This record gives sequence, C-alpha cells and structure tokens, in this order.
Amino acid sequence: METILEFSSSIFLLIGSFLCISGGVGILRFPDFYTRMHAVGVTETLATAMILIGLILHNPDFLVDIKLMIILLMTIFISPTASHALAKAAQHNKLMPKLDTDIKADNKKVTSSNP
Repeated sequence: METILEFSSSIFLLIGSFLCISGGVGILRFPDFYTRMHAVGVTETLATAMILIGLILHNPDFLVDIKLMIILLMTIFISPTASHALAKAAQHNKLMPKLDTDIKADNKKVTSSNP
C-alpha cells in the first residue's frame, strides 16, 4: 500500500512539474497578453492542484493534509477569479487582443525584410 501511495505521489508531482514548465513556455511563446494569461491561468491552476495532491499523498500527517486541502480549495477558487479580474482590467484599459490578421501582417514584415 505504501508503494502505491509513493508511486501515485510521484506521478502527480511529475505531472504538476510538467504543467508548470508548459505554462512558462506559454508565457514566452504566445503572441499577446490574453493568450499568455489564459495559458498561465489554466496551467497554473491545474499544476498547483497536481502538486498539492501529490504532497497530500506523500505526507502521513493528517493535520498537514487538511491544511494542504484548504490551500488546494482556495487555489481552485481564487486563481480563475484573479485571471478574470486581470482580463477585465486589461479590457477596461483598452488593451486589444492581437488578431489573426495582425499576426499574419507581422509574419509578412519579418519574411519580407529578410534578404
């Protein structure tokens, strides 16, 4: 039974770590604020949940497990709300998303300027 818990904990921690890295790649690769925020918001919520579940499975102390579950519930509710508030603030300040035509125009500028 203990081996199964250790294996499950390791799997959850690895998945959470992978999602954290993919969220970081999303920040670097996506073209505008809204797509970057979406990539980070989704992966951050899921990655945090996976890491916290892995820690809950790994830890034998019941009181610490309760504290980790409270953190997990708070993260699940607060993170999407914070992302929504951030997007509304950006929209209120008239930050426009980069449209497909803008991206194609940027690519044409880059390819036409290269010899």
